[in-house]
Amino acid sequence: MSIRSILTLLGPFLALVVVYCIFGAMKPAMFTSDVVLSVLTQTVIVATAAIGMTLIIISGGIDLSVGSIIAMASVAAATFVTKGYSPLIVFVGTIAFGAICGMINGSLTVGLRLLPFIVTLGTMQIFRGGAKVYAKGTPVNLPFDVTTYKAWMGGSGLPYGVWMMVALVLVMTLVLRLTRFGRYVFAVGSNENTATLCGVNVPKVKILVYTFGGAMAGLAAVMNMAKSSQGDPTTAMGMELDVIAAVVIGGASLSGGEGSVLGALIGALLMTTIRTGCVLNAIPTPWTEVITGAIIVVAVIIDRLRHRRAA
Repeated sequence: MSIRSILTLLGPFLALVVVYCIFGAMKPAMFTSDVVLSVLTQTVIVATAAIGMTLIIISGGIDLSVGSIIAMASVAAATFVTKGYSPLIVFVGTIAFGAICGMINGSLTVGLRLLPFIVTLGTMQIFRGGAKVYAKGTPVNLPFDVTTYKAWMGGSGLPYGVWMMVALVLVMTLVLRLTRFGRYVFAVGSNENTATLCGVNVPKVKILVYTFGGAMAGLAAVMNMAKSSQGDPTTAMGMELDVIAAVVIGGASLSGGEGSVLGALIGALLMTTIRTGCVLNAIPTPWTEVITGAIIVVAVIIDRLRHRRAA
């Protein structure tokens, strides 16, 4: 990892430490193991989806439909469970379902040469509406005797989902930094024309990153189902903003060509810490939204200033 990458990660990490200490000083309960465990568990869904979003943003794209994919895939996951499929089929099937949604986004963006903002703004409504139509607007509840998935987002000790999140961050960090595909993703986000001249199949890379982003949203949907014991077509409303914000706060550039999954994890942890701290300190929800929004704006401003200096 370069010195510039380390410095880019250092800012969000210091912000996380400062925010955590401030809330801890206001409410010492923040330092208890139960609260730390709660923060980690709550981060899993957003961080998992943010891993996929990181690749999309690095490649110069964006996906506004990620929250809707999570909702639609969670309905699919719950349906698989109610039909008696094994956990392996539930995981693989839901991830594949999310991947197909992501591939649709990538194919439309590349095939029609449309802005990803416009394409995913449309598919955001399509996926959400499709989930509501299939589920008839009501949650698909898991059978009471199904307890297999509870350990992923609850139970005693550290939930499986937290270990999965950490493993994914490590693996994808290696993929981005050490593989040809990772170099291609950065190249496409930095300059598409140059990447094309260097022999990179830009359309293929774009479709792959959107497909991967959809797959991660599908995995996040399984975690969401495990947490709530249902597949709700109205879940994850506005989560696309949390996911994108986590990636940007973590040091990714909305202009493409820069970012890291570790930074996205730090960004997701920061947002969860803020929400948890506000709840413990009885800060009204509207003020929590103001604080979160302000941090997002500051992160974008810092990104702009950093690129102006680089230019």
